[in-house]
Amino acid sequence: MRRRLHRGRIALRKSGVDYFRGDGSDWIALAGLLLTVPVIAVVTVAVPVWCAPSTLVLPIVAGGLLLRPASLLGLYAAAAGALIVESVVLGPYTEGTGRVTPGVVLVVAACGLFGLLIAQFRARVGVPWRRGGTMLFDLRERIRVQSALPQLPQGWHHEMALRPAGGQSFSGDFVVAARTHGGRTLEVVLTDVSGKGMDAGSRALLLSGAFGGLLGSLPPHGFLTAANGYLLRQDWDEGFATSIHLVLDLDSGDYELLSAGHLPALQLHAGSGRWDEMSGEGPLLGVYDAAQFDPVKGSLRPGDVLMLFTDGLVEAPGRDLAEGIDRLTGEADRYVAGGFEGAAWHLIEAVAKDVNDDRALLLICREA
Repeated sequence: MRRRLHRGRIALRKSGVDYFRGDGSDWIALAGLLLTVPVIAVVTVAVPVWCAPSTLVLPIVAGGLLLRPASLLGLYAAAAGALIVESVVLGPYTEGTGRVTPGVVLVVAACGLFGLLIAQFRARVGVPWRRGGTMLFDLRERIRVQSALPQLPQGWHHEMALRPAGGQSFSGDFVVAARTHGGRTLEVVLTDVSGKGMDAGSRALLLSGAFGGLLGSLPPHGFLTAANGYLLRQDWDEGFATSIHLVLDLDSGDYELLSAGHLPALQLHAGSGRWDEMSGEGPLLGVYDAAQFDPVKGSLRPGDVLMLFTDGLVEAPGRDLAEGIDRLTGEADRYVAGGFEGAAWHLIEAVAKDVNDDRALLLICREA
């Protein structure tokens, strides 16, 4: 008997763990909710003023979140039976308060319909509600980790800020970076996927993983070509993206920029205090096969700053692109003396705080 009880406890515990992980059957939740229905019916019959017949919506709503559609129908049958029993015991609704009225039936039926729709959506997606939020959180954290820049050697400083559209957690802008050639070279790719926010978040996650695998595995001049071929193979209806690829020699400060339809980078020359636009030549990613990407070369001297950004910072309806770039560089001039510590976040706040578009800004500074 002890062995049987022990095996029963283990089986019950395993079923509970599997259920809350989203891997097991929902019979535990179904049994618990079926037990609450007669309890609610008994309390309603005893004290209808304190426990109204509409209280049956509670297990129905919980069932919509916990149960599969087939199990949910069994719960609805039990709730309908409880309503029938309550209406018979309490009598016609015209004879007093706390009875089963047509309004109560409509409210319970409406909650049941919404619960069934939610359960069918979860069944179609294949993600239990208990794991759905965890999965989205994990996806968001993976994008954040993939966008982290590697630590730079002494004499270099970087600042980066990503701001999704509408205050959402997912963005169509992302960054992948790696130090290659024994750590002597920094390669950074800033990409803006078509769309914004949640609409572009899934594609951005897929592309950030693919681009992170390509970066450092190919010669710098072959990265955008391989990325372009990857997007073409996806055959998405809205599958294009813009991208800018920085290849920076951390010893000499020399760099190359390769662009795929992206906005130019901006370089601040410490000696003159002038911002210059630096942009390579190349089409959008995912549009043309066998596209060519021609680099532009430059050099970061002590005190110089290189700024990479997406169109959410400078584009706005009714405003020229050059005007947006001038506003961005004007705000950036305020941080020159301070060494750009924390400047990326403040620049987004200053020039594109309320813009309903994804915004990304990356600053790389060579310290004087």
